[in-house]
Formats: sequence, C-alpha cells, structure tokens
Amino acid sequence: MAYILQGDTGDWEVVIGLEVHAQVISNAKLFSGAATAFGAEPNSQVSFVDAGFPGMLPVINRICVEQAVRTGLGLKARINLTSVFARKNYFYADLPQGYQISQYELPIVGEGTLTIDLPDGSTKAIGIERLHLEQDAGKSLHDQHPTKSFIDLNRSGVALMEIVSKPDLRSPEEAGLYVAKLRSILRYLGTCDGNMQEGSMRCDANVSVRPKGASELRTRCEIKNVNSIRFLQQAIEYEARRHIEVYEAGGSINQETRLFDSAKGETRSMRSKEHAHDYRYFPDPDLLPLVLDPKMVETIKAGLPELPDEKKERFMGEYGLNATDAGVLVADQASAAFFESVAKGRDPKLAANWVMGDFFGALNATGRTIDDPPVTAAHLGELVDLIKDGTLSGRLAKEVFALMVETGKGPAALVEEKGLKQVTDTGAIETAIEAVMAANPDKVAEIRAGKDKLIGWFVGQVMKATQGKANPGMLNELLAKKLKG
Repeated sequence: MAYILQGDTGDWEVVIGLEVHAQVISNAKLFSGAATAFGAEPNSQVSFVDAGFPGMLPVINRICVEQAVRTGLGLKARINLTSVFARKNYFYADLPQGYQISQYELPIVGEGTLTIDLPDGSTKAIGIERLHLEQDAGKSLHDQHPTKSFIDLNRSGVALMEIVSKPDLRSPEEAGLYVAKLRSILRYLGTCDGNMQEGSMRCDANVSVRPKGASELRTRCEIKNVNSIRFLQQAIEYEARRHIEVYEAGGSINQETRLFDSAKGETRSMRSKEHAHDYRYFPDPDLLPLVLDPKMVETIKAGLPELPDEKKERFMGEYGLNATDAGVLVADQASAAFFESVAKGRDPKLAANWVMGDFFGALNATGRTIDDPPVTAAHLGELVDLIKDGTLSGRLAKEVFALMVETGKGPAALVEEKGLKQVTDTGAIETAIEAVMAANPDKVAEIRAGKDKLIGWFVGQVMKATQGKANPGMLNELLAKKLKG
C-alpha cells in the first residue's frame, strides 16, 4: 500500500535513499595494524598512520578487502576487479590528516539488489548503487569539559563499508525494513556486527518529497548519523512533513545536511550540503589501484553461507511455513538455527509457533539471548513431542514451559514431578463428567431442552475438576454423548 502524505494542496510522495556506514569486522584498521576493539580507553588504539603523522604510509588490510567483496556478493552486486582509493578533503578536528581515504569514481562494489518483505506479504527490490571502502574519522567529545572538546582517535582509520541505496524507498517503514534486512545480511556474512548502539552501523537518510504522481526528483536533505531504526523512521517522517510545509507555504528547500534530535523528535540544520567537487577528490598517491584476483572472488563466493532470502525459501518449501513466519525465523541466523534444531523430526509448524511465541517471549522477559537461552532447543523439542503425543494439552504445555524457564529442567521431568500429565483415560474423564452432571441436574435439563450454550460451562467445570488435565478433544466428545443421553 502506497505511503502518501496529505498536505493542504494535495497528496505528496516521499522519496528516500539511504547511505549505511557499516564497520568491517576485522582485528586491525583499514590502513594500519592498530586494534579495533570497542570500548578501549581513549587514544589507546592509535598508530602513527591513524594520527596523521608526516611520512606515514597507509598499507591496505587484505581482510577488509575480502570482507567488502563478501558483502558485495551477498548483496548480489557487481564486484569491480579494479578499484581506486581517493582522498576526500575536508577539515574536522577529529580528522587528523585533513582528508579521508575513501573511494569515489571506481568503488570496489557496483550495483546490486536487496529485497525487503512488506507487511502485506509482498516483496520489493531495492537497488544498491554502490559499496565502497573508506576509513572512519575519530570522535569529538563535547561532554568531558565545560569549555573544551576532547578528541578520541580510536575510531580513526577503522574500516567502513559505505553501502548506498538507490532512491527506491517510499516510506519510513520501508526504510526501516531495508536497514533491518541489510543488518541481517551483514550478520549472516560475518562482515559487520550491525550494532547501531555502539556505532558500528550508522545511517544517513536522503529525503525529498514530490506531488503524488510526479516523476521528477526534488531537492533532498541528508539526515546524518542516525543510530537506530526507530529514530531513522521518526527522522524521515518529520523531514518529509517539513518539506511539504515549506513547499505549500511557497518556499523552497535548500540542499543541506541535518541532524535528528531524538529528544525533540525533530531535525535541525547542521550545514549546507557539500557537492562532490567541494571535497576535491583525487586518487590517493600513496595507494596503487586495488586489483583483485578473480580466483579470490570465486573462492569467497563459494564460501558464502545460506543467506536470509534463500533460507526463507527453503523454510517455506521444506517445512511448509508461510512467508511471514519464515521471514521472522530467518531474520536472525541464530534464531533460524534454533528453530531447525527444535523442528528436526517434528511437526515444523507447531515448532515454529512455540519458537516465535512463548520462546521469543521468554527471551524478552528474561533479557537473555539466543546464545544463552532460558530454554534449550533440545528441551523445547521435547515439549513439542509431549504436546504431539497427547501427554500435554496446549494449556498444560504453557504451564510446563513457564516451569522450564524458571527451573532450567526438561519438560518430561517436570511433568512427572508436578503431576501435570494430561488425562486421556476415558473412564476417569467420564467419572468427572458424571460427577458434574449429578451436582447440576437443572443445567443438564436445560441443555437437553435445547440450551446448547451451557455445554461450554460444563466443559469448564470438568476441566476444573480434573485440574485442567482432561484431554480437550476426548472431553468434548464424551460430554456431548452424556448430555444427549
């Protein structure tokens, strides 16, 4: 369904392109051997190259190059066997060299595609314009001193992949789905941990609007360094409405860079938007063109894992899951593996329902992760078996699951220990039914006179008498026979 914003003069469409900066998983920086661990003491992971000392020459990190190629292949993008590093000149206090080594006209990865799953069950292909490697800047710290700013160069020189989408996104929701899917792919590939809170994945959003039905692209504004999907969606929503208000008031939009203030829920101007020529790009004279061996690319391609889209298709075909459930399960690689362990040799739909329902709920409630789950895959699989063979009803299974989370014990032991086994003995259920009927002859008479709604009341009373352990199917069948008699 189209996302259309209503203005005083008519309907408007939002056009969005995203630039995602993903920190490459590597033990060393892009052009130096300095460490990249998060949370180190300020300026404790800085080489002379990172600090911009005169005469220090950059040396390319092969692992970072391989990670970029791996990511490009995962995005079904063209790998450019020859790419060039360029100097992007600008002056920040936390950029000691006075330029950033990046890529411009000849990036390492060209056009690709990323497919997002929309809420209505359909999919949409979002074009990838390019992926290029570049080094990160340092960090300015403005909250350490009342009158001075401090500089931490630990991030200076850290390898980033800038992944640029085409302006194919049309709503804040689509933008959120795109970033979530991209993060999922990067994690599957092992090329970026996707941790937005730690800054290892950041997003710039280019936003413009145009009248509904128009084809031309209008002036865009860039919202810099958004570090959560929720904030990204809020920023796009605010910025799109701001553009509409300006246009409808007879004004014009200036191309500029803006920041999102999450506390106020609004964007504000940061600086006028630079054009490419403002950065005075030129090939870095200290670095030769990067030439890839086609055999290396093929080797990386052969080693790619099963990615979310392919895994989703397999889950639908192999396990009979619908697209929505399969999409939820494959979004996280560890969750997909957990589900497959639970579903192996069992009813996959029942397994999927328990993983996505009670198990995911327990993860949230306990604050634990899939790597340290409150219930193991083996124990959850045993619970599914007990439901399937009739030992536990759905209600009793939830009771047992809660005890599993609380105690860490397996379901079979808890069923035995707590006496929670479902009653499937016909004689025992009949005895309970007859006791309830004998105690309520007036209600029996009403049912036999045609007041069928009271059957539910009888079911509840028998369940209460059996402490919820009566097999629901057997109970309903036997109760119908007894009451009709």
